[in-house]
Amino acid sequence: MAKNRWVILFFSVLSMVAVANFQYGWTLFVPPLQKHLGQEQALIQVTFTVFVLLETWLVPVEGWLVDKFGPRRLVIIAGILAGLGWIGAGRAETLTQLYLTYAVAGIGGSALKWFPDHRGLAAGLTAAGFGAGSAFTVSPIANMIQSVGYQATFVRWGIIQGAVVVISALFLASPPEGWLPHAWKEAPKGEEVKKRQSSVDFTAWQMSSTPQFWLMYAMMTMVATGGLMAVAQLNPMAVDYKGDKIPVSLFFLTMPALQFALSADRLVNGVCRPFWGWVSDHIGREKTMTLAFGLEAIAIFVLIKFAANPLAFVVFSAFTFFGWGEIFSLFPALCGDLFGRKNATANYGFLYTAKGTASVLVPIGSALAAGKAFDFRADVLLLIGGALAVFAHFVGPTVLKMNISRKLHDTLFYIGLTIVAYGLFLTVVPATWTPFAAKFTLPKVGWAGVFTIAIVFDVSAAVLAFFVLRRMKVPVLPAVPANGEQQAVVVPVH
Repeated sequence: MAKNRWVILFFSVLSMVAVANFQYGWTLFVPPLQKHLGQEQALIQVTFTVFVLLETWLVPVEGWLVDKFGPRRLVIIAGILAGLGWIGAGRAETLTQLYLTYAVAGIGGSALKWFPDHRGLAAGLTAAGFGAGSAFTVSPIANMIQSVGYQATFVRWGIIQGAVVVISALFLASPPEGWLPHAWKEAPKGEEVKKRQSSVDFTAWQMSSTPQFWLMYAMMTMVATGGLMAVAQLNPMAVDYKGDKIPVSLFFLTMPALQFALSADRLVNGVCRPFWGWVSDHIGREKTMTLAFGLEAIAIFVLIKFAANPLAFVVFSAFTFFGWGEIFSLFPALCGDLFGRKNATANYGFLYTAKGTASVLVPIGSALAAGKAFDFRADVLLLIGGALAVFAHFVGPTVLKMNISRKLHDTLFYIGLTIVAYGLFLTVVPATWTPFAAKFTLPKVGWAGVFTIAIVFDVSAAVLAFFVLRRMKVPVLPAVPANGEQQAVVVPVH
C-alpha cells in the first residue's frame, strides 16, 4: 500500500498537468477572442471568472462525492467535460456560448489523503502539476494560435488534455478507512509528526462554524486575487507595455518576452508548491505563509515598477508566481492539520471556493485598468447571498452569540445560497433579468493601480498569518450533548 500511494500520487499529478492550460493557458486566448467576438477585454475575462467560479464552488459537492465514491469515476467525468469544454470554446460565436462552454472543472487532488505524514509535500506535489503543467505547452499553444487560429487550437488541445485526464483516472483510488503510513504505526518519529496534527475529524459543516476556517478563507481570497489577476491579465498587460514580442535571452534560451514569461511563471509556480509545502512541514504553515505572502507582495511591487523592461517583466512575474502558488499546498495542508484527514477532500473543497471568490475581481481589474464601464449586478447578488449564508451559519451564532433557531438558520442560509446561484446564472447569461441596474464606469488606474490592490491584500494576509492565525487555538469537538447537536470548540495550542 505504501508503494502504491506513490503511483496514485504520480497519476494525480499527471491529471493536474493535463488540465493546467484551462486556467494558465487562458491568457493566450484573450486577445484573439476579443478581436473575433468584438467585445471589451473585461467581458472576455468574465469567461475566466466563470471557469474559476464553477471549478471552485462546485468542489464541495465533488469533494463529498470523491470521499463517498472514490476519485476514479469523478475524474473520468471531469476529463470528458474538460475536453468538451475547450472543443466548445473553439466553436463559440457569442459571449454566452463562450461562458457556457468554458464552464468545466477538473478533479485531481485525491493524493492528499494518502500522505498524512507528509501532507504539505503531497499537497504541494499534486498542486505543482496544476501550477507547472502548462510550462512546456505555452510555446506550442502560442505558435498554434498564430498559425491555425485560436479555434483550432482550442479543439486540438481539448481532445489531447481530456484524454490524458481520463487515462490518469484509471489509476486513482482513495485509501481504506483507518489506513495510516507504516511510519505512523511503528516509528517513534511518526508519533511526533502525528502530534502536530489534529486527531479529530471535522465535517465541512462543523469546520465552517469555526473562526479558524473563516480567517483562512479570507486570507486565501486575498492572496489568490493577485495571482489570478496575473494569470489572466499577463498577456494583455504585456501587450499594453509593448514588450510582448521583444526577444529575451536568459539561461541560454531566447524567446519572445511574453512566451518566456508564461513558461517561466508556470514552471516556477509548479516548483514552488512542493518547496513551500516541504518548508511548512519543518517550520510550520503560518510562518511559511508569512514568508511567501511577503515575497509575493515585493515581487508584484517590483514587477509594476519595471514592467516596461522585457527582461524585468520575465524575471519578476516569475517571482510573483513563486510567492503565490504556495497557497495551493499550504492551505490544504493546514486544513488537514486543523480539521482532520477523514473528510479532507470535502473540507478543503469548501476552503478552495475562496479562489472562486477571488476570481470575481479579475474582470473588474480589467475594467479598472482601462477605465471602462462594468456591470456589477452579478457581483451584488453574489455578495448579498454569500453574506446572508455566512451570517446565518457563522457570524450570527458564533461571533454575535445570537440564539438562532434551526428553522431560521436554514431559511436564511438557503435563501442566501439561492441568491448566489442566481448570481452565478447571471454571470453566465448576462441578459438575465434583475430588479435593479448596477452598471458603472470605473476610474482608470492602469495596471499599477490594479496590482497595488493585490499588494495590499498580500501584506494583510502575511500579517494575519503571523500575528493572528499562528496564535489561534486548535479546534476540537466536545462530546455529543443530550440534544444530539455538536458544535466546534477550541483549546489552547500546546
